Amino acid sequence: MSAITSMLLPSIKVFDSGAYLVLALWVIGAVAVGGLMFMISFLVLISIIIINIDKSRKLRIMNRMAKKMEAPLMITDVMSKYIDVVKLSRSEHTARAYSNALKVFKNVLVEKWLDPQTTPIEKLTEDVIAPFAMYLKVFAPSTEFLYLQAVKGFYEYVDSERYLEINISRVRTLIRQRARRPGIRLPQFPVEDIEKILGHLTDPAGIVPFGKSVDDENERLRAVRDRAFLLMLADTGLRVHEACNLRRGDIDWNEGRAVIIGKGDKQAVVRFSTRSMRAIKDYLAMRSQLDGGSGKQLGTLPLFARHDKGAGKKIKPITPTTGRNIVAERVKEILGKDAVGKITPHSFRHYFVTTILRASGNLKLAQELARHSNIQVTQRYAHLSDDELDKGYYDIFEQKNK
Repeated sequence: MSAITSMLLPSIKVFDSGAYLVLALWVIGAVAVGGLMFMISFLVLISIIIINIDKSRKLRIMNRMAKKMEAPLMITDVMSKYIDVVKLSRSEHTARAYSNALKVFKNVLVEKWLDPQTTPIEKLTEDVIAPFAMYLKVFAPSTEFLYLQAVKGFYEYVDSERYLEINISRVRTLIRQRARRPGIRLPQFPVEDIEKILGHLTDPAGIVPFGKSVDDENERLRAVRDRAFLLMLADTGLRVHEACNLRRGDIDWNEGRAVIIGKGDKQAVVRFSTRSMRAIKDYLAMRSQLDGGSGKQLGTLPLFARHDKGAGKKIKPITPTTGRNIVAERVKEILGKDAVGKITPHSFRHYFVTTILRASGNLKLAQELARHSNIQVTQRYAHLSDDELDKGYYDIFEQKNK
């Protein structure tokens, strides 16, 4: 009897208290009455176990039905979750580019009768990759490549999160067979115009907009700030978002350098020229009263602050949009409205790399100072200007024929 009890006990302990009561009766009856009570109680016990097993089966069936009754995730819902993940691991610029890629992908899905708003994620297939790649032929090869990478990442996310089983190998093959390879573009920027701007910035007063009073404190602050900002872009090669994120405490004023978190969240050392350091110090000296009244440690304050009515007396950092506006406004004032759009903040970075190459001819040096992870990016700048080509052609052919 003890052997039978030990076998049944693990099974019945998951059921209700009635089973325990019957077990107790069974043990007592077996001892007091003998075989008849044992048989009756045993049959009752088995019945209760069977009933509870049946309840457990029904419960599992009900759970499965409840899951099926839950509102299914639509493709657009999973896309939103994917972009949220990208924002956690990549830069804001990358997240924005991937979001744009998915907007284009949505258009293709609609054309293929898979409206992302109303189509469950389970209906997504790899077959949409081919028409999506064809749809992208109206874009530049570099944009096509970026958008295909974004959508490939989306499929990988869907598979890894187990929303749907995806044949990732097929996705990659479809992309590889249909994607154009981006050509190597030589950076185009007006070197002479940039040098004209930098020459104009030598005089801080020269950058105050025409028709505006030099006695206006905010206008003078903006003028000196913009001068320091543009000189720094040209002499450091900083990207616009990197420049806008700088704080006063980031700069080692004795060494003339700063440690920044750059593209791809990589730490890097950026060096400052004497003229850019002087321009920044002129700006901060003029801003000292505002900084002192902020109630914050100077090292935590932004290196470049807003000076508009919205900021008031508060020290608020400029944004990349403000940085682009600074360039556009000063280009218009110095070169005229026809030059607006031809020179952007990144044009100063092109100028920085080209200046290093022309002065040193050292490709590795330019790569390290520009913080290019791939030297092929730096090699795009190692081309001769039209003037240098004209001179080389003249020296070869014209001198030969004299």
